[in-house]
Amino acid sequence: MQSAPDIFSYRKYWAHRFGVAPELPMSRAEMDRLGWDSCDVIVVTGDAYVDHPSFGMAIIGRLLEAQGFRVGILSQPDWTSAEDFRRLGRPNLFFGVTAGNMDSMVNRYTADRRLRSDDAYTPDAQPGRRPDRSVTVYAQRAREAFRDVPIVLGGIEASLRRIAHFDYWSEKVRRSVLLDSKADILLYGNAERSVVELAHRLARGESVSEIRDLRGSAFMTRGCLDGWSELDMSQVEGPVAPKRHPNPYEPEPECERQGEAPAPRRVRPADRVRTVVRLPSFEQVRDDQVLYAHASRVFHQETNPGNARALVQGYGDRDVWLNPPPIPLTTEELDRVYELPFSRRPHSDYGESRMPAWEMIRCSVNIMRGCFGGCTFCSITEHEGRIIQSRSEASILREVEDIRDRTPGFTGTISDLGGPSANMWRMACKDRRIEAACRKLSCVYPDICRNLDADHEPLIRLYRLARAIPKVKRVLIASGLRYDLAVRSPAYVRELVMHHVGGYLKIAPEHTEEGPLSMMMKPGIGTFDRFKEMFERYSREAGKEQYLIPYFISAHPGTTDRDMLNLALWLKRNGFRLDQVQSFLPTPLAIASTMYHSERNPLKRVTRGAPRVPVVRGQRQRRLHKAFLRYHDPDNWPLLRQALKDMGRADLIGNGKRHLIPSFQPAGTGGAPEGQRRPRAQVKPSSARTRAFKPKPGRGRR
Repeated sequence: MQSAPDIFSYRKYWAHRFGVAPELPMSRAEMDRLGWDSCDVIVVTGDAYVDHPSFGMAIIGRLLEAQGFRVGILSQPDWTSAEDFRRLGRPNLFFGVTAGNMDSMVNRYTADRRLRSDDAYTPDAQPGRRPDRSVTVYAQRAREAFRDVPIVLGGIEASLRRIAHFDYWSEKVRRSVLLDSKADILLYGNAERSVVELAHRLARGESVSEIRDLRGSAFMTRGCLDGWSELDMSQVEGPVAPKRHPNPYEPEPECERQGEAPAPRRVRPADRVRTVVRLPSFEQVRDDQVLYAHASRVFHQETNPGNARALVQGYGDRDVWLNPPPIPLTTEELDRVYELPFSRRPHSDYGESRMPAWEMIRCSVNIMRGCFGGCTFCSITEHEGRIIQSRSEASILREVEDIRDRTPGFTGTISDLGGPSANMWRMACKDRRIEAACRKLSCVYPDICRNLDADHEPLIRLYRLARAIPKVKRVLIASGLRYDLAVRSPAYVRELVMHHVGGYLKIAPEHTEEGPLSMMMKPGIGTFDRFKEMFERYSREAGKEQYLIPYFISAHPGTTDRDMLNLALWLKRNGFRLDQVQSFLPTPLAIASTMYHSERNPLKRVTRGAPRVPVVRGQRQRRLHKAFLRYHDPDNWPLLRQALKDMGRADLIGNGKRHLIPSFQPAGTGGAPEGQRRPRAQVKPSSARTRAFKPKPGRGRR
């Protein structure tokens, strides 16, 4: 993989003489107290400003401050006019615009497209403090405020909308956010490396319109750039179409070929670096679902920083150009980023207001980034990438001590050592050359790659050292666990279960049936059974009563009504009653979202004759799939009764143990006729049950 300059190796900008701000300013009065006459960069964000390394605006702000730039924060500005965007004056270099830690549409709406009643990233969880599609709205208002100031987009919302994408909330394919926002450049992924280089180049006098070689960036252009050759992948390939250029569908020297001589290349590596792949245009993917699926497949084949080529997509007579992904940060760089001088608390202007998102993570430590799981419904890999970026053991332990010494009300409990996954820390390909050539979408599906170093011993050592720190009483693991990796290390599972589970542990089997699991790229339920057996055994050994909190997805592409029925029967047979369930939410650029929109499977070669993927549409069917997960809820029984009759499974309706749902209906629930009801007192309310995966005595495994 290519190397890149250390992000802390740049000569500091002259404004570093002002020193470190106790907290980045959100008003002119604060700027005056710091002695600033202007800001070099103003970060506009849809979240409340929390100066903590779990919040994107804080990381980018403090990183640019460490480069010598003066950074101001416009947090949740009034977007109804441009006035609030003039609050800190004109920035000398650029506006950095982000929706915040979450996509604004996911933040504001449920999977059923209903407005959420609260916002964890807003003081006192007040809803309605950010607009729909915040990146677009904020960029437009910033442009109105200062027309000549460059607009730079970043964050997860911009990342997931960098090319044409299916928008679940409007049920249509939307253009790249670059066009709608009229921004100058977009930085996708974890953008520390690209934003630092961009800031220094702008400070040296380069025009943003001239910066075309920045990795991890997207911008508007007309046609192919000088010195580049174009590979046209804008059409679905025929069944036997020989080509003189490399085919993104064709395997290359990858993980499973360790030790073998590389296959002959059709394009020399030097040529590949200057080759741009043309995706189907916006107009094509908007009007043709097959081409949308094809574009998604080509896009996801070009995401490894070690071999990804630039991409270009047409919009009328203009193009959106995507440079290859940024080079991941080294451990040393990541350590310095997370050890910048954060105050680790909300901005003082918020006073005593509650900040739910901060309260959840204020005593947690992010130990890594990225995920090589490749789950198709998840957008982590589209944003953070598949290569794990890990902090050093020493840096993590220093942050634990920092939390102990500086966090008000610290009780001795570290709430989490984790990240996108709890147990991928320091895991990587055994050979960097193989990693740089690999084009697989997952290192763990359909099985764990033999070239993946999945050793859990360093993580076991980290856990032991963390809980040995003076005045630290407990270190919990709250991030989602990749249990198919964990079962390969009984020593890790034992260490985790005996010392780091606070009564409950989150895992995500997602489903039991092969059809939906294959579309999710998730392991079979047998792996979960093995993990559950180990979890229960070590819990007994520790003398603790502990439970698993599982996550299952309803209405995922590839799921049929019968799949959901089989899942419900599995839950019933094992004595499990779930309170926490989720419906599939198609997020932009995710592979499962492509399946939902196109009814094609981009995990395989896309052809016009390929089999259709079953897709759950319409609120009634989505409610039915969710009802199967909560088969024990009386409110769901009328819907399930009718569905079981329609499926020819009325034999599952009755009052015996072998039945899924009873034939009676408690009074005041489900809307059933009065004659079918009996008093509610004879049925346990679901609120009396724990929000956990708790087996009944003597039950548990098939």
